[in-house]
Formats: sequence, C-alpha cells, structure tokens
Amino acid sequence: MLPADRQNDIEMKQRRIILSVTNDLVTDQRVHRSCTALSEAGYDVTLVGRRLPDSVPVERPYKTVRMRLLFRKKAVFYAEYNLRLFLRLLFSPTDAFYANDTDSLPANYLAAVLRRKPLFFDAHEMFPEVPELVGRPRVKRFWTRIEDRIFPRLCLPHRAAVTVCQSIADIYRKRYGLNMRVVRNVPMSFPKHNDAASQIIATLPEDKRLLLYQGAVNVGRGIEWVMAAMPYLPGCHLVIAGVGDTYLQLKAEAAKQGLKNVTFLGRVEPATLHGLTAAASLGLSLLENRGLNYYYSLPNRIADFVQSEVPVLATDFPEIRRVVETYGIGTLVEPAPFDVATQHSTPPDPQRMAQIIRDTLAEWDSLNPDEHHHRFALAAADLTWENDKKTLLSQVDTIF
Repeated sequence: MLPADRQNDIEMKQRRIILSVTNDLVTDQRVHRSCTALSEAGYDVTLVGRRLPDSVPVERPYKTVRMRLLFRKKAVFYAEYNLRLFLRLLFSPTDAFYANDTDSLPANYLAAVLRRKPLFFDAHEMFPEVPELVGRPRVKRFWTRIEDRIFPRLCLPHRAAVTVCQSIADIYRKRYGLNMRVVRNVPMSFPKHNDAASQIIATLPEDKRLLLYQGAVNVGRGIEWVMAAMPYLPGCHLVIAGVGDTYLQLKAEAAKQGLKNVTFLGRVEPATLHGLTAAASLGLSLLENRGLNYYYSLPNRIADFVQSEVPVLATDFPEIRRVVETYGIGTLVEPAPFDVATQHSTPPDPQRMAQIIRDTLAEWDSLNPDEHHHRFALAAADLTWENDKKTLLSQVDTIF
C-alpha cells in the first residue's frame, strides 16, 4: 500500500510523462528504476528506446516503445534517433518530457519548447567525456556545444536536472549555474537467490574463487588487465557478465590465449545478475583514466557488490574512493598512466595484478565475519535506491 499522502497525490494528478533513452531498454537498470519509481508514485509512464536486431522482449509495469532505426552507429544514428524521437514526442499525449543523457536531450528540449511542456533531465554521465569521444575532438566539441546551448536553459521554471554524483553536479554548477541534485547509480533490492543465477553458477568451477566484472563491456574497463593476470591465478575464475563494444574482441582474445578460467556470459537480466553477484569472491571495477566521465564516476556495480557483501577491487577515483574508504569495503589501485595522444593506458604488469588480487582475497579471508557484515551493512543502508528515489521524485515534482 502507498502512503495516504502519496495516494492522494496520485488521485489528484495521474500526470503523463515520456522518458527516452538511446539504448534498447533491456539492461539499463537506472532507467528502469526511475520508471518504476515514477509509476509507483502515480505517473503514467512511457519509456521510449530503440530496438536492435538481437533485442529480447521486455515486460515492465509501465509502457515501453522501442523504435526500429536504420542506423546503429556514429553521427547518422544520433541524427536519426533524435529526429524520430522528436516527431514522436511532438505528437504524443503527455504532460512532461524526461531525457536520459545528453544524447537524447536535443529532441526532448525542442519538443518541450514547441509544446510548452515541462522538461526533466537525468545526466547518467558527462556525455562529452565518455571514453568513446575522448579521442574524437570534433564529435566531443559537437556534444559540448549542445550542452552549452541547452544546459543554461534547464535553470528556467518547469525544468530540472539530476546527475549521478556530486563531482559532476559541481562541475555543471560552475560551468552553467545549473543546480543538479544527485541521484546515484544504486540498486533496488533484489533477492539474492535466483534460479537462473543458480543454473549459471552450477556451470562454473566449484573449487575456484569467482572474480566478477558486471556491466557494459566497453573500452577502458580494465577487463583485459585481469584476463592477462588469470594465468597466474589458478585458484580463481573470471566471470564477465555484460555486453558492449569490446565484448567480441575480448572473447576472441581469451580463446586465442587459451584462457580456460575466463567465462563470458553476455547479457544477463538484472535479477539473475544479483543472484550471480552474491556468489562472487571479488567484484572488479578497474576503470582507465579516460577523461572526466570515468574519473568522476561511481559505477552502479560498486553498489551492486555492496548489496551482496562482495569486496571490491577498484580504481582510486574520487567518488569510488569516497565509498570504499568510508565503509572499508575493498581495495583501491592507482590509475594506470594514460597517454592522451595515443589513447592508450600503460597496462599493469600481469603478475603484479595477480598479486594484488591474491592479497585482496587473503585480506578478506582473514577478516572477522561479523566485521565483514558490519561494514557492508552500513554501506548498503546508504547505497540503496530506496534512499535516492526520494530525491528523484521530489525533483520531478518541481517541474509541474
């Protein structure tokens, strides 16, 4: 049952809101959490994304629309997506627009201006600073100009914005005078047991410690560094749960090297992923220093590991350090030197990486179980969607 005051709000408004994102909806947990929170709060929610050739069906407690686009990459994709999205938003009945990330903002902004509707913006990252754009100055300048033009106008009445961490909020406040509240990438509660997860775990070696990477398998995630260390970790098994731009390349490299203790699972449903996470001995989040977006990120996998009481091995970046050191829930490693000219990091020595992993596992093996639980219980009480969704709902309410 909803609280009486929230139930009264629902009966009074039943406002319609269209959210949009450039992905195919399946594994975007942040957008799903936002849609679910809004739906539970009484909004009539429609989520618009895109359909890929390998997209699987989605069943959600809110309406979903996936556009089938002709183009899948680069400028032509973004141009087609925003044009198609703009036309849809222009003629769809709604009371407000909700753009997820800068790549969906142009269509939402133009539709909001022409239709004189409220606009809400959710910055999951500093889009011009994503690794895919760091080495492409012309494309980076294009998206920066989009933000330069639109972000100051998000300060106007009936508009609001949130982002994933305080560091990014501070940058945008100084740059544009935009006051963004923080809604972190933290998970909803999921049961730790899941039949699909149990089936996956049954296929993995029982006598090995599971090292888990979960999330997008894209450039700059440090996955290849751990793969290179696996020949020196006979007591461990690396599991990679997710897909992305480098997935096939890394999978081929593992086969080429004959790495028997590496498993690629591909796309994994969120509930299954949470069940799988609970079986891991160590969670991995080894980001490269590829621009401010990574440097100031707090990956949602950190919170996923916390909820399952899995220690983390993570790059020593500000937002990650804030969590890891505050609660003592893992080990931080120095960022690898990154050459902007060549767009490559100097990879860590594989044997050194293996030693760090062994030392981290040994440290947690020696920790008193009660202390282990205490640390993660404190972190989990903070890093939970039940806290952050209150901020999201209060901010969305301000645009009406």
